[in-house]
Amino acid sequence: MKKALLLIAGWLTLPIGLLAQDVERGWDEVINDAFQPITDAVAGIVFYGIPMAKLADGSSIDLPLVVIMLLSGATIFTLYFGFVQFRRFPLAINTVRGLFSDGDDEGEVSHFQALTAALSGTVGLGNIAGVAIAITLGGPGATFWMILAGLLGMASKFTECTLGVKFRDVGPDGTVYGGPMYYLSKGLSERGLAKLGRVLSIFFAVMCIGGSFGGGNMFQANQAAQQFNNMIGASSGSAGVIFGMVMSAIVALVIIGGIKRIGKVTEKIVPFMCGLYVLAALFILGANFSHIPEALGLVFKGAFSPEGIAGGFVGVLVQGFRRAAFSNEAGVGSAAIAHSAVKTDYPASEGVVALLEPFIDTVVVCTMTALVIIITGNYLNTDPGISGVDLTSNAFASVLPWFPYVLTVAVIMFAFSTMLSWSYYGLQSWMYLFGRSKAADYTYKIIFCLFIIIGSGASLGAVTDFSDAMIFAMSVPNMIGLMLLLPVVKKEIARYIEKTRAMRTK
Repeated sequence: MKKALLLIAGWLTLPIGLLAQDVERGWDEVINDAFQPITDAVAGIVFYGIPMAKLADGSSIDLPLVVIMLLSGATIFTLYFGFVQFRRFPLAINTVRGLFSDGDDEGEVSHFQALTAALSGTVGLGNIAGVAIAITLGGPGATFWMILAGLLGMASKFTECTLGVKFRDVGPDGTVYGGPMYYLSKGLSERGLAKLGRVLSIFFAVMCIGGSFGGGNMFQANQAAQQFNNMIGASSGSAGVIFGMVMSAIVALVIIGGIKRIGKVTEKIVPFMCGLYVLAALFILGANFSHIPEALGLVFKGAFSPEGIAGGFVGVLVQGFRRAAFSNEAGVGSAAIAHSAVKTDYPASEGVVALLEPFIDTVVVCTMTALVIIITGNYLNTDPGISGVDLTSNAFASVLPWFPYVLTVAVIMFAFSTMLSWSYYGLQSWMYLFGRSKAADYTYKIIFCLFIIIGSGASLGAVTDFSDAMIFAMSVPNMIGLMLLLPVVKKEIARYIEKTRAMRTK
């Protein structure tokens, strides 16, 4: 611990040099100016799209190929496994409750801890800020496509998390190493595609590290810093970076303990903060119950013909699926890393648990956020400076004037828990590439915490584009592997169903 504290103190002094170079503009502006060109280049490659419609102003709406891939894959998984997300939903609940668990099974965390650790990486600012961004760009209709993406994504989560447990490595000390890196390399090798598997696993690991620095870190830090500084009225050009320095130190103290400590923290934070946020949303929806049918009407109308604008349908669809994928990460492969650490000898047991994630994250929490924004009329705000967490905060505050204070705590806690999970995802990928040594471990964690400071000082646009690009890039090798390994998953779910039936008859 003493060594870790010295490392923390060391990296927190680095921004001082940055301030000395450009005192007048402030840290936030310096960071953003340096980071924006990188973001533009990466996003341009990842979100290459097919022109779908021309608008009146001569611009076009493009459908990114990566969105087509995620949507198509989720649909195929749903059909291949016979709508597993609906048929096995009760089984998922019973598995999380521990009805079929054995304490002697190999692994590090319980089904519930694995679920909350993975949920902490999804339930959070994607629901609070991401939904607001989708509605700002695509209107109320984007909500419909977010819900559909969540329902289809449940099948994707089931598939990838089953494979995560199936092909994981367990070290001599019981430490688990798992995720797409391993099922891409080991799983495809078993099918005679060793070279392809190696290339895909390395590509995924590199993108996952980028995703951990982007969506799992900078986006969270950015929105948490913005909400906190707005609440305290901070106007300093360096306020974001100062917030990031404090947050990075707190995160470092937890992630040094690994997945067991992360699991213990998230199993307490996630249910509490998620419950508090949902209760506030339910209160607002209950107080405006008579307006819910009208809001749902706007959702369905906007989903297919938003204000009659040519090409609007495609634009809304793209925003809905893009924000939903960013929020629940179905098909991205990240959650498979956390679920791989579960104590079980039946990989599909964790697959059915994982299908609960998109339902909780997108179908429940995102929908509530969207309805609050629509019912309160805040989606009509045309101020370009009001987006993300600010828009959601204003929507809640219009009914509960005191709620921004609670939301500030929720945003910071959600951001904190998401950073914990993504630090683990990135670390697993880092160690896959650079070895399982203490040096590799501490190197990654120091860099991760530095990105918290960068994210706190950059603009929302730069952070969102970079976050999306990295996370969506992860899905490319992951979806290829999932398609090729579907027969393996089908065998595992059959084996687990047989086990549960045998236990019920005893």
